Amino acid sequence: MAADAPGATRGSYRRSPAARFALWARRLGWRHVVMIVVAAFAIFPVLFVVSAALNPLGTLSSAQLWPTGASLANAQDLFRNTPFTTWYANSLFFAVSNAAVTVLLSALAAYAFSRMRFRGRRVGLVGLLVIQMFPQFLAIVAIYLMFSNIGEIWPVVGFDTRWGLLLVYLGGALSINTWLMKGFFDTVPKELDESAQMDGATHAQVFFRIMLPLVTPVLAIVGLLVFISTINEFLMASVFLRDTDAKTLGLGLYQLVESQRNANFGMFSVGAIMLSLPTLAVFWFLQRYITEGLTSGAVKG
Repeated sequence: MAADAPGATRGSYRRSPAARFALWARRLGWRHVVMIVVAAFAIFPVLFVVSAALNPLGTLSSAQLWPTGASLANAQDLFRNTPFTTWYANSLFFAVSNAAVTVLLSALAAYAFSRMRFRGRRVGLVGLLVIQMFPQFLAIVAIYLMFSNIGEIWPVVGFDTRWGLLLVYLGGALSINTWLMKGFFDTVPKELDESAQMDGATHAQVFFRIMLPLVTPVLAIVGLLVFISTINEFLMASVFLRDTDAKTLGLGLYQLVESQRNANFGMFSVGAIMLSLPTLAVFWFLQRYITEGLTSGAVKG
């Protein structure tokens, strides 16, 4: 076998360039072709939106893949003629606040369901799962009537307020995220909890100092998913936020194209690009924690 290796190597070098290219294409080249096609399919809409944002005419009918006479006129009009910074701040407030509180509440519930045994535990887990079968918009009428009464008594959490809509978002915090986190908590050996409690640690100390650092990947995943879903949420926000200054960026952009879709498409594209930047930033920031957590888990196993 050892004597055949040099001959095989010399034989491979004696192949013509066309034969070597055909061998490479059959083994690896098709993967590059598929990767290029998928990348082009993903990048094409992004390039179109960027082109529309740079199009000085700012209309949908004049949008092209490569703009002629690119300028920042659409961005200037968006900042000058609309409360863009207010919309942007509202979107970031809802996304960051909902993601942070949802991660905390889901982690607390998952820790309780994973480590404690109490009456109604199984019913609670099944109930969280069954609730996810019903779409969110089924509860709009009930929530609308509820907050109509609450807003009269306590206006700070009524319509057109940040705290009111945030409470609505947090109403779904204990959802499928609790199941996802519970699965991660179940993988952590219970001996860690028992040894810490024998040393005098409380449940809160075990949770914050031992459990949370070990389940960082699932915290990052849930936080990313909640952030993306909140910053892109439209249905609930359109019902609760009616005042112009109280709207999120998604509602504000929809207001631009609701009646004059063709005329304000350039400003809409600029806003869409700006709305995607926080999502990209959060994704790249949390990706490091997800990768480190999965790598350390693989080494530990």
